[in-house]
Amino acid sequence: MLKIKYLQPSTLRLHRNVAACLFPRMYSSSVDADIVVIGSGPGGYVAAIKAAQLGLKTVCIEKNPTLGGTCLNVGCIPSKALLNNSHFYHMAHSGDLAKRGIESDNIRLNLESLMKQKTTAVSALTGGIAQLFKKNKVELISGHGKITGVNQVTALKEDGSSQVVNTKNILIATGSEVTPFPGIEIDEEQVVSSTGALSLSRVPERLIVIGAGVIGVELGSVWSRLGSQVTAIEFMPTIGGVGIDQEVSKTFQKVLTKQGLNFRLSTKVTGATKSGGVVKVNVQDVKDSSKTEELECEVLLVCVGRRPYTENLGLEEMGIERDQKGRIPVNSVFQTVIPNIYAIGDCIHGPMLAHKAEDEGIICVEGIQGGPVHIDYNCVPSVIYTHPEVGWVGKSEEDLKSEGIEYKVGKFPFMANSRAKTNNDTDGFVKVLSDKATDRILGTHIIGPSAGELINEAVLAQEYGASAEDVARVCHAHPTCAEALREANLMAYFGKPINF
Repeated sequence: MLKIKYLQPSTLRLHRNVAACLFPRMYSSSVDADIVVIGSGPGGYVAAIKAAQLGLKTVCIEKNPTLGGTCLNVGCIPSKALLNNSHFYHMAHSGDLAKRGIESDNIRLNLESLMKQKTTAVSALTGGIAQLFKKNKVELISGHGKITGVNQVTALKEDGSSQVVNTKNILIATGSEVTPFPGIEIDEEQVVSSTGALSLSRVPERLIVIGAGVIGVELGSVWSRLGSQVTAIEFMPTIGGVGIDQEVSKTFQKVLTKQGLNFRLSTKVTGATKSGGVVKVNVQDVKDSSKTEELECEVLLVCVGRRPYTENLGLEEMGIERDQKGRIPVNSVFQTVIPNIYAIGDCIHGPMLAHKAEDEGIICVEGIQGGPVHIDYNCVPSVIYTHPEVGWVGKSEEDLKSEGIEYKVGKFPFMANSRAKTNNDTDGFVKVLSDKATDRILGTHIIGPSAGELINEAVLAQEYGASAEDVARVCHAHPTCAEALREANLMAYFGKPINF
């Protein structure tokens, strides 16, 4: 499922020979650092801390006023704060708490306080990185990091000044940015990106989301819970984005539809115009272009993905070419065509996930110090933090069928799990896919309560090459939702679960 394409060794050698001629590796007589990390997102800040812990004199250059990159400032962290708190509001406002014997009257939403709690969490975490830098003796320099030599990075300051750092190694960890939608201008008020959707000043009566991938369904879910009528328009025939198991996707759509979200699948957005306080969105059927429609909303959220942030880094001047998607080609040890310049995270191949970037950052700097460099991208989990959550790792059924691999399926519904039943939170199931001949776990797919936590047990099992029998024979605490994972593995191995 998760495949990383690297430059062929012969191609890399050719590029390196050219680079060596153009930029001979002559270290400056005044080396300021052993490594300069450009960017302080999840990949960059973790790499910088790890490098310092390994004894490297480390400098991190960050262009934004706060540390943590997209994830901590306008991505993973603030969105999870809104998802968590909007779920509490929805439980109270929808009458779910009343069904549980918790009665309350006059439930109101204080959006300002909701946003304040999100901001407090973000500030605490970004400030925490600054403290970790101080603790680990990572030198932080503010400015836009640009590579100005094989062993040199210049921090371009907002006031027009600059600071040059001479270094033995350079690590590019600049992350990604929102992909614009051609013809639709984002103003972050009526037409917003994921950034603007995290800070709306009021709940829109109607919200249209372009894209029903991970970001689209998460943010759509937030505003739906808070009272907005949400319609998600998706070009593909399914929701959940790349890699999601199709059976999970269909169940996911049914559950979110039951919660009030509307989906227009196999539908293309052809344009949008603002008229007063309304945004008019033109859509077209993907299979039949004669079928068109105009939809209206107060806020339009554009969620069509992200693209690598690789502009103005000095790559062209160094002879480092980017691919057609703007990514930086690297080899299996994260080297670019210039051996002492490395790249990790969203700006290289692979899924744009914070934890993927973190692992790459750690492994990359360990490799610089002579350690082994290995990461199994098939063991990188994906999570959608709606309610219920969705989590998966490894191969989907579609992957296995396309690769001609014979497999077994073990599936267990949360409606038969005692903890989920007790919590009245029974939507979804666990599905385990194991090799028909060896019983080795090939993939695990969960939709249900705490899927984002449960998937990590499956990741650990798959990383160590466990079989379905291995997990089935491990004692799990009772009553827990994790027992559903055990039962699914028991079914994959034995053919029958105990409690269903």
